[in-house]
Amino acid sequence: MAQEFTNTAKQVMLDQLVANYTTVYVSAHTGSPALTGALEVTGGTYARQALSYNAASGNSKTTSATATIPIPSGNTVAWLGLWSLASGGVFLGQVDIADEVFGSDGNLDVTAFTLALDQDPA
Repeated sequence: MAQEFTNTAKQVMLDQLVANYTTVYVSAHTGSPALTGALEVTGGTYARQALSYNAASGNSKTTSATATIPIPSGNTVAWLGLWSLASGGVFLGQVDIADEVFGSDGNLDVTAFTLALDQDPA
């Protein structure tokens, strides 16, 4: 039997996830980070960036500001990850994005990162 939560319960869960870690950070990955945070970009001025979130609504929670991740040349960013700390920490999840190739040093602007709990568990 699949369990389903109300949108109110999902809002509480998402708000608590972000509140639990004080700040949630976004990372860039060259391939699927799986459930471990693997294949994170390194080198140059790369650093995870803090995300700011709006209050949860329905079954999701969206960012309230753009996060700009510095990416060193020679990387193709294909995934974003979420972390509990700016370095190390607990890996919280990932999202597949359209590949962005960096032939020279540049910035990846994360304009929207939505945390969501599916309506219908699969």
